[in-house]
Amino acid sequence: MEILWLSAHPEPASLTGHLCREGVRAARALGHTVTESDLYAMGWDPVVTAADYPDHTGRLLVADASHEALASGRIAPEVRAEQEKLLRADALVVQFPLWWYGPPAILKGWFDRVLVKGLGYGTGARYGAGALAGKRALTVVTAGARGTSMAPRGIHGSLSQILWPLLHGTYFYTGMSALEPLLVPSADRADEHQAAEAVQRLASRLATLFTEDPLPYRSETGGDYDDDLVLRPHVAPGEVGLEAHEAASRG
Repeated sequence: MEILWLSAHPEPASLTGHLCREGVRAARALGHTVTESDLYAMGWDPVVTAADYPDHTGRLLVADASHEALASGRIAPEVRAEQEKLLRADALVVQFPLWWYGPPAILKGWFDRVLVKGLGYGTGARYGAGALAGKRALTVVTAGARGTSMAPRGIHGSLSQILWPLLHGTYFYTGMSALEPLLVPSADRADEHQAAEAVQRLASRLATLFTEDPLPYRSETGGDYDDDLVLRPHVAPGEVGLEAHEAASRG
């Protein structure tokens, strides 16, 4: 299978950088083809501008301009190159340090520029369907916080809730199957033994990348939502919040 490994950390000697190198090695040892996009090494520009759409004139309506540029093949070449990598891939591994409850800006900007209308959205199908349906997405996150504090009753909240905009609002929205994210806590304090343990945990997840069950998000067209896209009264009655949008409890 083919994997696009998307990473974002400014320091190659970081634990994130180490995990990236070891993870790519492990994936290739499993027989997969891995294409890497190291955004800091690439000098990726995260900012959407009119220059992404060379044929655009007049007021910039990003959705329409990006759709036209995609359809005509006249989108910025660096954006098109990343789109081609993504379209070839069977799975996406996204690796980054958690900064202010989200990914670094350079990574957010990759999604902003690459998932244009006609590819990431605006295809008439979303939340479980769409142009990227059939692909899987594994998120690997290093965090300075201790693991116990990033649990459902921890002060930071569970990682799957923290990353809801990415897991549900980006992966699942575009049709990808979002997998349970892998958390590597206390990253700044990890010693050699802990780093080796993190590498083993990542290798184990890669071994099941194409077989493990994804997060059980409810699809938009599965009958759980009414015409206003609100959960029907009999679906998860009395539940509110993010978990109500999962079809089954993960314990």
